[in-house]
This record gives sequence, structure tokens and C-alpha cells, in this order.
Amino acid sequence: MKAILRLAWQSLVNRRTTALLTLLTVAISVTLLLGVERVRTQAKASFSNTISNTDLIVGSRSGQVNLLLYSVFRIGNATNNIDWQSYQEISQQRAVKWAIPISLGDSHRGFRVIGTNDSYFKHYQYGQKQHLTFSNGRPFNTLFETVVGAEVAKKLSYKINDEIVIAHGISDQKFNRHDNLPFKVVGILKPTGTPVDRSVHVSLGAIEAIHVGWESGARIGQTPDAAQLAEYQLEPKQITSFMLGLHSKIQTFALQRSINTYKKEPLSAIMPGIALHELWGMMSIAEQALFVVSGFVVIAGLLGMLTSLLTSLNERRREMAILRAMGARPSHIFFLLISEATVLTSAGIVLGTILLYVGLFALQPMIQQQFGFFIEVTLLSTYELTLLALVQTAGIIVGIIPAVRAYKHSLADGMTIKI
Repeated sequence: MKAILRLAWQSLVNRRTTALLTLLTVAISVTLLLGVERVRTQAKASFSNTISNTDLIVGSRSGQVNLLLYSVFRIGNATNNIDWQSYQEISQQRAVKWAIPISLGDSHRGFRVIGTNDSYFKHYQYGQKQHLTFSNGRPFNTLFETVVGAEVAKKLSYKINDEIVIAHGISDQKFNRHDNLPFKVVGILKPTGTPVDRSVHVSLGAIEAIHVGWESGARIGQTPDAAQLAEYQLEPKQITSFMLGLHSKIQTFALQRSINTYKKEPLSAIMPGIALHELWGMMSIAEQALFVVSGFVVIAGLLGMLTSLLTSLNERRREMAILRAMGARPSHIFFLLISEATVLTSAGIVLGTILLYVGLFALQPMIQQQFGFFIEVTLLSTYELTLLALVQTAGIIVGIIPAVRAYKHSLADGMTIKI
């Protein structure tokens, strides 16, 4: 068997150009197959780890997926805001243990600004019930202090005591910046692998303060400075959404029903886990389509290898004849062709796996920045190893086709192979 494998390797070396092209085809198809699977599973894990131990998320009346996207993942915008009095009334109910108000609508150099209070740093959890922690600094205490996420600090090179300017709306342009009221960075959060890393956090009072003298996204007169704001009532009038933690999980459905039938304004209360399940249900067709496409790419790569082996048979009549003249049996010729397919497939799998990890290390920062989820570079999972085993098996099966043809011609003629 070792002699046959050695012959197969030497034969591939002699046809190295064709073998290399076939190898690259298999490798690229394996990289795509594993890449799609890795992105699919890591995206699910990243989204699922964004919020933890939160019982309900409340926002204006809308679909639960839309509410989840804008309140947790900072994707899209709310259809309407919530009255501050509604938030206070619901958050003070006996079933509620804690509440985190969220106010969205502003930005800083491409990063979303989150208006909230100290409950955010005390009760917000992600991953496996992990609390937010600071790599440097502390939570905000005064009106014009801010806490930035790890990605914001890294990309914009922010340090404690640096000043930043917030812009009105999602687009950060000179004409819509609140440049008369800069904020001082007092805290930098540790990385979480969630949208928190790409958020700028300020107090709810600060959100009200920077919008004094603004209406419908435009200045309507002289905006006050920090000293003049002391005369204004800075309690929020409206917020975007809020998160609730309850004393008992048993109370979740009763409170959800109460909020969904709230009479003072139309509200929606969703359970994050169920909303995530619905989100993945909506995306399942796209997942399956991507997996099918990557599967067809693997098939195309294996068919390319089959074509290469079949077309090379006619060119290799002399090689086969010499082997037969030296005493090789038809069975040896059969296993030689299968060995070549096995070697090509195995080498393609190894190279494809290497390309996968190189791609993950290179693209990981860009994917996190652009799409908001962190792809962890880990060893191949059991499912991924199963996929590679199936590819290897398919490669061996593909090699049987030219091997059978070579075997039959060896029996018929013994010295030549005619395609």
C-alpha cells in the first residue's frame, strides 16, 4: 500500500500544474463550506450572547423582531417613542426588580449614542449572565460625562478625560453637531463582543440638555451653554425603549400581557429569547441557501478533480503500460487512481482549513466592526469535522470512477488505455 501511495504522489508531482489547480479548487470549496458554517454558528452565538438575564424589553407598538433589533443591536430605528410617565409607572410595579431606560437617536463619528442611567451599568448582562466591567475609569456621574465602549475607544484612540462632541441623528455632520456642549470621557468598558463595544453612553439628562434649542433635528435659535442649562428641567419627556428584570420568571407572562394592553399608549413587551428564535426562523431560508450554495461549490470542486483524472488517463497510457510490464496488476492500477484522488482531496481539505483560519484572523476585526458580531477563532467543531469527513469520502468515491475505467481497460488490453 505504501508503494502505491508513493507512486500516486510521484504521479501527481509529474503532473503538478494540473494537480495544483485541482488542489486549489478543492481547497477553496472546503474554505467556503467551513466559512459559511462558521459564520452561521458564530453569528447565532454572538447575537444570542448580546443580552442575558433580561425578562422583557418594552418599546412602542411594533413587531418583536424590529423592537429587538433597534433596542439591543442598534439596528434600525423605533417607529415611535415611549412617554416617560409610562416608563415610570411600569418600572414601579411590584413584579419589576430593575429597569433600564434606553434613549436612541444621536451618534458620534458613526457610533450610536445611548442615553441611559446608572441601572445600565448595574443590571445589563450579556453572554452567560456577565455584567459590564470597566477597563478604565468609572460610570458617568454628572451631566456631561460619557462612558465609551471598547471598540469606540480603540478605533478613535480615546483615553480618560478626552472630550467628544455628539451629533444629532445617525449621520455625524458639522451642521448637526452639539459642539457647544462637549462630553468628557470618564469610563471605558471592557470588550464584550456585543454592540455595547460600539456604543457611547451618556445620561438621560444629557440627552435632554443637548437638544434644548433644537426642534425636528435643527437649531431654532441660540443654544444654551452648560451654565445656562441649570435653569432647565432636564427630566426626559420620552425614551426609546426599556429593559425589565423581574423578581420571578413566573410573573413574566402576566406583566407582558398587562403592558401589551396598556391603555395610555400602544406598547409592546417582548421576551428576548422568543424574539431571537423568531429572528433565526426568518433567516433560516437564507442559511439553508448559503449552505446549499457552498455544498454545490464542493461538488463542483470534486467534479473538477474527476474531470482532471479522466482526461489524464489518455495521456498516461505509457505510464500504465510500463507499470503493467513491470508486473503491476489491474488491481494495483485501480488503487493507484483511488490513491491519487484521496491524496488530492486530503491535501485540499488541509489547505482549505488553513485558508479558513488565515481568513478568520484577517477578517475578524472588519466583520466585528461592519456587522457587529465577533467570530471566535476556535478549533474545528464536531460538525465541521463531520463535513470534512463527508468531503473526504466523496473524494474517494469520485476517484472510483476513473479507477474502474483504468481497471477495465487493463483487463481488456493489459498495455493500453483508450478513453
